[in-house]
Amino acid sequence: MLRRLWYKINTTVTGGAIIIALASILSRILGLVRDRLLASSFGAGDVLDTYYAAFKLPDLVFNILVLGALSSAFIPVFIGYMSKRGQEDDKQGNQSMHEAWHVANSILNLLMVGLVACAIIFFIFARQLMPLIAPGFDPAKQLVTMHLTRVMLIAIIFFGASNVATGILSSFRRYLNFSLAPIMYNLGIILGIFVLVPRYGVYGLAYGVVIGSFAHLCIQIPSLLKVGYRYRLTFDFHHPGVRKVGKLMVPRAFGLAVSQVEQLMSTVIGSTLAVGSVAVFNLANNLQSFPINVFGVSLAIAAFPVFSEAFARNDTEQFVQHFSKAFRRVIFLIIPTSILILLLRAQIVRVILGSGHFTWRDTYLTAQTLGFFSLSLFAQALIPMLARSFYAIHDTKTPVKIGILAVVINVGTALLLTRYYGVVGLGISFSLANIVNMMLLLIYLRRKVGFLDDRTIARSTVKIVFISALMGLVVWGMKYFLALGVDMRTFVGILIQGAGAGVVGILCYIVLAMVFHCDEISILTEKFNKMRTQLFNGKKKIPEEPQTPGGNV
Repeated sequence: MLRRLWYKINTTVTGGAIIIALASILSRILGLVRDRLLASSFGAGDVLDTYYAAFKLPDLVFNILVLGALSSAFIPVFIGYMSKRGQEDDKQGNQSMHEAWHVANSILNLLMVGLVACAIIFFIFARQLMPLIAPGFDPAKQLVTMHLTRVMLIAIIFFGASNVATGILSSFRRYLNFSLAPIMYNLGIILGIFVLVPRYGVYGLAYGVVIGSFAHLCIQIPSLLKVGYRYRLTFDFHHPGVRKVGKLMVPRAFGLAVSQVEQLMSTVIGSTLAVGSVAVFNLANNLQSFPINVFGVSLAIAAFPVFSEAFARNDTEQFVQHFSKAFRRVIFLIIPTSILILLLRAQIVRVILGSGHFTWRDTYLTAQTLGFFSLSLFAQALIPMLARSFYAIHDTKTPVKIGILAVVINVGTALLLTRYYGVVGLGISFSLANIVNMMLLLIYLRRKVGFLDDRTIARSTVKIVFISALMGLVVWGMKYFLALGVDMRTFVGILIQGAGAGVVGILCYIVLAMVFHCDEISILTEKFNKMRTQLFNGKKKIPEEPQTPGGNV
């Protein structure tokens, strides 16, 4: 029975979302531990400014070459070859699977060549690029940033191979190993803080990033071999599948390049503000990323193969059905979360980051920035799913065009608002741009696909906003009530106030969702009952090993 349950969890979209969400929660918890260690060890000052600025060049290369190929191009093409296997006889099916592995190896090898070449180029010219990335840093600070960047460039090579593995495992709906990969990455950085920083100083942080990226790859290799993958040194530029991946990835890669310019501009602008501004922006961004990754990205990753399969079968009805459920689930989880973060932002920042060298000033600036981030959490959580909806129907151009507009809004408003609000202005402009991005994606997807179960989505959204507002009133009242009975000058007092108000708010939200008969509660209940029925249904035979289209090349 346990094997039956594990099979259902590890090979279905709902089960995949559960695995990815749980692993993402653990990964994000480790990420919070990592950030607490960083904040307490260095504070929001010069060291963390250089550390976060050093990520910009590696992130630029990785997002353009790797995410551009995988998120929008490789997975749909790979699944297309896999789908043919189930529609053909054994001989033709094996040939289709052989083609899928051939495409995977070609893409992997081409990516590795591109990543190594870019890493070498940026390594050589890192010194010349530092004044462009962080013009507000003094020469000594730019020098440290340059050395950290050169070390971190090694990590993108491991991440490139690792993300190809993730794409393959996602296509096979083998969610566990690639869900554990981010956990290994954070453990590598934490290892660097504890073991390498005392010996190598700030450079130990960069070494930890490299170790974490290597572990990110290694954890996926056993599962990758199990589904039938075997490495081949092949560079087939002319294969139709490889050419299709290249054609699909170009506009997406351009869009990601624009997005990276947006991130880069946040660092450029932040470097010209008060010392610690780059660190404050990144720490607040990491805090808000917790619910986005758990509720938004995890479900988007799990649903993407289903979106792609529905398009491959030209089944618009199934696509709309899955889209509607995924959209409503994200809204159901993220809107109350955003209200909790907004109301408890000071408590969250102080409990998670407020120790050691992280001062009250750092806490205030990070909390205010986080508060403005929280206003766009719903948009940020929906963007990954909306973007993948376009990728599933092989439209990579529309998200790019909308993304460019969002970047222009972000950079333009940031230049204006930071004059008056400092680093907090970066949070305001970031939220405004993401809300515009999400709304336009939804509008254009509606035009592209047609009916998106609009009435059901609208009805659920209004109901969720209403009960979330009621929950917010309860949290607001509990926050001030608990403050009367604890010492707010201590860590324990702030923890009791924040955790107590948060727990009461969550329980209130769940009760209200049941009272108002939210469809999302019913969806989750039905899924649970269905899996429980299948678990105890002894008549349905589950294969010894999950049936997949895998096989040796």
